[in-house]
Amino acid sequence: MKLVFEKSVKGRRGLRIAKSDVPTSINLKKSLLRENEAKLPELSELDVVRHFTELSRRNFGVDTNFYPLGSCTMKYNPKVCERIAAYPGFAHLHPLLPQLRSGGMLTQGALEVVFEMDHILQEICGMDAFTMQPMAGAHGELTGTMMMAAYHRDKGNSKSTILVPDSAHGTNPASAAIAGYTVKTVPSDENGLMSIQALKEQLDDEVAGIMLTCPNTLGLFNPHVKEICDLIHSVDGLAYYDGANLNAIVGKVRPGDLGFDIVHVNLHKTFATPHGGGGPGSGPVGVVEKLKPYLPISTVIKRVDGTFALDYDKPKSIGYIAPFYGNFGVILRAYVYILMLGKEGLERVAENAVLNANYIREKLKPHYDIEHGQLCKHECVFSATRQVQNGIHALDIAKGLIDAGYHPPTMYFPTIVKEALMIEPTECESKDTMDVFIDAMIELARIAEESPETLKAAPISTAVGRLDETKASRQLNIANLSVDGQ
Repeated sequence: MKLVFEKSVKGRRGLRIAKSDVPTSINLKKSLLRENEAKLPELSELDVVRHFTELSRRNFGVDTNFYPLGSCTMKYNPKVCERIAAYPGFAHLHPLLPQLRSGGMLTQGALEVVFEMDHILQEICGMDAFTMQPMAGAHGELTGTMMMAAYHRDKGNSKSTILVPDSAHGTNPASAAIAGYTVKTVPSDENGLMSIQALKEQLDDEVAGIMLTCPNTLGLFNPHVKEICDLIHSVDGLAYYDGANLNAIVGKVRPGDLGFDIVHVNLHKTFATPHGGGGPGSGPVGVVEKLKPYLPISTVIKRVDGTFALDYDKPKSIGYIAPFYGNFGVILRAYVYILMLGKEGLERVAENAVLNANYIREKLKPHYDIEHGQLCKHECVFSATRQVQNGIHALDIAKGLIDAGYHPPTMYFPTIVKEALMIEPTECESKDTMDVFIDAMIELARIAEESPETLKAAPISTAVGRLDETKASRQLNIANLSVDGQ
């Protein structure tokens, strides 16, 4: 497929704009203006439409095929959620429209959605309040650790450390570090769970809290989670729940009931809103009563007259962490999804997610290694160490899956598993779909044993073949991407 610049024909136009018949004025500094005219491709409207339609056909998404990306919950997005999010009364609102003054009724519906979603998540997670503003899971982590820091400062606590298991999501230590903390890693035991003994050895008065992914990135639920929270509380620390894997326990277990003080929820994972390609996302954060004063401003409140407004009266707040209402479109989609399923439906989400993951686990266990023997929750982690004996690595299996028509699973994560392949089928996929995927994985294991060089060449069905990702990352060179010096 040619680049859009290669399709350019001098003088061709898709639109002709009449010359302006009113005076124009440019107030920008001259240094900010172009010295030369931009070299843009010259195309007809038909050229442009066909080019980008062809590009769209090369995209891979959950609407086109199975997307078994572990730890990311790439589930189907119901079209009813998209339809309601496109309602003009929501989609055409401007965030600066007034709340209660003239025209304020235009925003009351949107404010009510945010208010109700706050209270729905409180019930689901066992928290006392939520902020809907964080724009992604990692943004929620940062918000939570900032509130953790504000809480300790307010109490006069001198605490410098946050504990993070070695099976945690990679953004956990980054968020804690940005919030000003030193991160200490707690190792896993032989069962793939955070070691209670190692945790006890690291507990001291410097510990501000712990960030725990539960189930962890191996898909394993730690049966000692209540004890872990109690141990953290014994040194006046706070327990943070990374909700990226909430899909496994939603409707079944409330993090607040386990002892967690702070929770972030990935609406774009657990509650089936668009996900991938860098966004959009939404990572609301819930807190227990003692942390409510530190919530970001503003929050939506319901007045005695039944109207909704934004509350800025939080003198101990950590301040603004996002503009306006957060990612309202994602909040709205998740709101529709939750109302559509109800309590019983959310319980079935967890049940089917766990069932599907264990079905894949048991079917593929004879063909790929599993380092931890117990049943998993929503995702299963295999190791390609058996295939390494024939020179085949996890990367080669993933490339082979592309030729089979599947998006590769997560590779080399969690790092505590060698040659890791993390697969999450979600609750949406049928047994038929999973059976075909399982057959493809079994076939790749056979090829790895009988014809390993074949996998080394994969993928061969794509527009671009096998790339050297490491070299591309370390020796990025975009010079060859230019066309005629443009």
